Order: sequence, then C-alpha cells, then structure tokens
Amino acid sequence: MIQAQTFIAAAAARGLDFYSGVPCSFLTPLINRVINASAEGSSLDYVGAASEGEAVAIASGAWLGGRGGVVICQNSGLGNCINPLTSLNAPFRIPLLLVTTWRGQPGVKDEPQHELMGRITQQMLSLCDVPNRPFPKHDAEIGPVLDAACHRFGTDSLPFGLVMEQDSVAAEALVRTQSNPLPAGERIDLRRHAERPGRAATLERLLAIIPDEAAVIATTGKCGRELFTLSDRSQHLYQVGSMGGASGMALGVALTVPDRLVVVLDGDGAALMKLGSLATVGARQPRNVVHVLLDNGVHDSTGGQDTVSASVDFAAVASACGYRRAISVDDLAGFEQAFGLAVAGSGPTLIHARIMPGSMAVLGRPTIAPHEVARRFRAFLGNP
Repeated sequence: MIQAQTFIAAAAARGLDFYSGVPCSFLTPLINRVINASAEGSSLDYVGAASEGEAVAIASGAWLGGRGGVVICQNSGLGNCINPLTSLNAPFRIPLLLVTTWRGQPGVKDEPQHELMGRITQQMLSLCDVPNRPFPKHDAEIGPVLDAACHRFGTDSLPFGLVMEQDSVAAEALVRTQSNPLPAGERIDLRRHAERPGRAATLERLLAIIPDEAAVIATTGKCGRELFTLSDRSQHLYQVGSMGGASGMALGVALTVPDRLVVVLDGDGAALMKLGSLATVGARQPRNVVHVLLDNGVHDSTGGQDTVSASVDFAAVASACGYRRAISVDDLAGFEQAFGLAVAGSGPTLIHARIMPGSMAVLGRPTIAPHEVARRFRAFLGNP
C-alpha cells in the first residue's frame, strides 16, 4: 500500500498535475489528496466530471493548454471513455495517464455488475491501444510505471493506463470547504423572430469579429468543416470525432490558459449527448469561456434527422447550471450583439443561436491531419 501523496508528487514531478474524473471508492485517497492539495494552494487541479468521457476531453484540453492530464475512473466507466480515447486521443495524438480501478477482479468478491468488466478491463484498454500496467502498491514501483507512461507519451504521444486493485492507496480524509450554491445566471433574449441564418453565415459573422488571440474549438461534423472551408487559422481546432466533447475540451483549455478567450462552437445534437458538461462548466466558472451553441434542430451530417432540441431551452439550462450569462438569438445582428456582450463581460457565457438546417454547397474537410492541428493549436496557445 502506498500513500496518495507519494504517487501524486512523483506524477507532478513528471508534469502530470491536472486531474479529471468520476469517483470510485478505490480512488478516494487520490481524489481527496488532490482536492486537499489544491485547497492548500498547490498547483494541482481536480475537475470532477459528469461522465468519464467528459473527463477524457477535459484532460485532453488541459494538454493542449500545456498541462499533463490524468483521468481517474472506475473500470465500469471505461465504456464511456472508449469514444474519446479512439476518436479524439488517437487521431489527435493527445497523451494522458488513465488510472482505472479493477472492480470485479477475478477471485475477489464484488457486486455482480462489475463481474464482466472485471474480466475484460485490461483487454478493453489494449483494444483501444492503451498499454497498461498494474497501479503501484509499493513505493519502489511508482517511478518505473510513471517512467513507462512518460516513455509512451514521448514516443507515441498517446495514452497509457494503470489498473488499480482495491486497497492500493492508504486512506486520506477529505478536508471539506464550504460550497455555496451558484445563483442563476443572467438571461438575455435578443431574438427577433425573423428568418434564421444558416450555420455558414453565422460562422462568417463570427470570423469577422472574433479577436485574433481567441482560441476556437469547433465540434465534430459540418461545423468544423464549414469553419475550415471559410478560413483555416492556427487559432482553430476542428474536433473531428468525440461527439459532445468540445465543451469539455474547451474547459480544459480555459482552466490551463485562463488569460486566453476560449470560444467553443457546439451543436444541438452534440450538446444533448453530453448535457452534463454544461453543469461542469457552470460549476467551474471559467471567466474566459464563450459557449456558442448553433442549434439547427437536426443531425445535419447524417441526413437531417431531427434532434429533440426544439423542446429544449439551452439558455435556461445554462443559466440554471451556473453560467453567468445565457443569451438567446435567432439572427446575425443578435448574434453579433450577443458575442460582443460575452467578450466584454465575465463568463462563462452561453449563446444559444437558433439557425436554419443545411450547409455550404461546396463543403471541404480539413486537409491538415488531426495531430498536426492539435500541435499547431497547442503552439498557438504558447506551448511547444
């Protein structure tokens, strides 16, 4: 059995100091020590995520911002990690350390829901091209496993996994601080109920007014493709794959580069897939985030099937989740006014833009490989 601080200090010495995840009782000492250290003024961060997949996106954003990411979760949550591990970290070649527990370990009595995953945890990681080792249970094992992870990061720039057995880490109490509920954010309605613009026209307007130093993360599908077709810039990251992960990645960037405006371009289908991300963003209160939700009511990339967004007031959801400001718009003039308010004020701000379905007649795809986009974007943020 090791002490949480021993592992955390060794990881931090190797640049791994940004944690995100979903709790498991096996992980309690690690999570508590990171939270306690952060409260004591340490540079360590822990972002509690609404889902394990969101945690992967958040930690990946932290890497773009120059921090080393650690995702911690129960092995039952590996299913939620598979999409971003395979469609975000793999193509963009974003490294992170994944610490997953081994509930349902063969020969160890556990609850029935853990039995199957307990038998296939290591195989699941290997199938996702995540080499893995047992989490250290003795001090002498900590350095070698972390060095193996760092070797993977340095050679392949891809994730590495550690599988934690029960009672690997000594207990650590959580020093609780007073947490007051956030007030509902300001609601602003700038809708004019006129003819709605298309996504390309809205993106064109954004490109005309966005500051040169702002970082832009565009969700998967036609949003990123249209943004690339209109203007490819080093300030853009086109998040192909990992649907629903754009806001989590933007949060990771915003927390690690707090002086940089971060604009996330989301879609209604993507936002609905990981609606819990709005709660995470609202709880963390990043002042530099502008969350633009382009809502055309359909899955545009797959033939125009309806989403359920027609009955969803995203601005009300964001306000209830703690966004400081939530603005509803439905035309270009309202969008430009809303963006100006968002940039001038303190975020996070959500702009819910109702737009028309459809896309550009001549629509390209990013011609730059995802891993090159990631490194260009990371350099734009000031990180080698």
